[in-house]
Amino acid sequence: MRVLLDYRPALRRRSGVGEYAHQLVKALLAAFPADAPGDPLELTLFSSSWKDRLVLPEGELAGAATIDRHVPVSVLNRAWHRFGWPPAELLTGRRFDVTHSLHPLILPSRAAAHLVTIHDLDFLAHPERTRAEIRRDYPRLARDHAHRADRVVVPSRFTAGEVERRLGVPGDRISVCPPGAPDWAPREALPPDGGYVLFFGTLEPRKNVGGLLDAYEQLIARRTAPPLVLAGQAAEGSRTWLERIARPPLAGVVRHIGYVDPSTRRELYAGARLLVQPSFDEGFGMPVLEAMTLGIPVVAADRGALPELLGDAGPLVDPEDPGQLSAAIARMVDDDAYAAACAAKGPLRARHFRWDLTARHVYEAYQMAIDRQVETRGDRRGERARPA
Repeated sequence: MRVLLDYRPALRRRSGVGEYAHQLVKALLAAFPADAPGDPLELTLFSSSWKDRLVLPEGELAGAATIDRHVPVSVLNRAWHRFGWPPAELLTGRRFDVTHSLHPLILPSRAAAHLVTIHDLDFLAHPERTRAEIRRDYPRLARDHAHRADRVVVPSRFTAGEVERRLGVPGDRISVCPPGAPDWAPREALPPDGGYVLFFGTLEPRKNVGGLLDAYEQLIARRTAPPLVLAGQAAEGSRTWLERIARPPLAGVVRHIGYVDPSTRRELYAGARLLVQPSFDEGFGMPVLEAMTLGIPVVAADRGALPELLGDAGPLVDPEDPGQLSAAIARMVDDDAYAAACAAKGPLRARHFRWDLTARHVYEAYQMAIDRQVETRGDRRGERARPA
């Protein structure tokens, strides 16, 4: 099985979709090595950029082929999204059985089956929270691309329901492939200094950073509280929040540390007293899973896929009510027994999320995409990989 996967989300700073892409590739290579008997997985990572090159560290993702084109991302995406050109065969000089896009719009091909990943549909309900090509293309094109795709992969049952309801994609063409938990053992004790309240994610409107700051102002107005650490890239439009935390009453209480490299994520979580995830919408919620894996208690919004992920391992609050959020944080800080009970449930829930299972589900989705392509457009898998 020859698969071309769009690795561009992981090309630079791996956060969100980029980390998912990297870990999925790693899991696929481990679960389906090229020397496995039967129909081996031949995985090719595609990248294009005007200035950033696809250079993997030695030994990293060994077993995957790479194709790197000197084409600006914005130019290629506009051509792909609007015109379906150039096809994968022309751009790479090779043929594939499946093209896998890590976002809702198809990576075009003349002969391969098409698979897209839809992480969430917040861009449909709130395009004002998005920017650039996501605002320009996704709301207008996502429905058509999802219907043309041979298979749609989603990270949660919640997102599967949204894709079925809002895009009209039949449920039998959707594969739920949740991400896996990191290979971390639970921490043994609280940080000696009491730790901080951690928010981890891109600073963007969908994450409800403003509501979190409102909640923290209420909290510190009536009591002392651990510092709040905002970890993640500052997206366009985050200037207001950054200016706000530089002024009283949040100055000296809230700090932004920016992008966190994957190699230091565990250390960041381990220093936290709790994680707070107040998002208006999440298709999954990787920070929640990572925190649970380490036994970090979590306060999360009762929206999107977060209730499905957190379950009974922590309180769920209305993200539009700063008072609820503030009260939940205060209880987690003050009630040691309650926080410990939530923390103990986290690793038990996290065990259900494994990257090897993700890889097998995605591989099955590839096969189902090929099967549908054979049914609808004829069998072309007999063609051997060769220059187009």
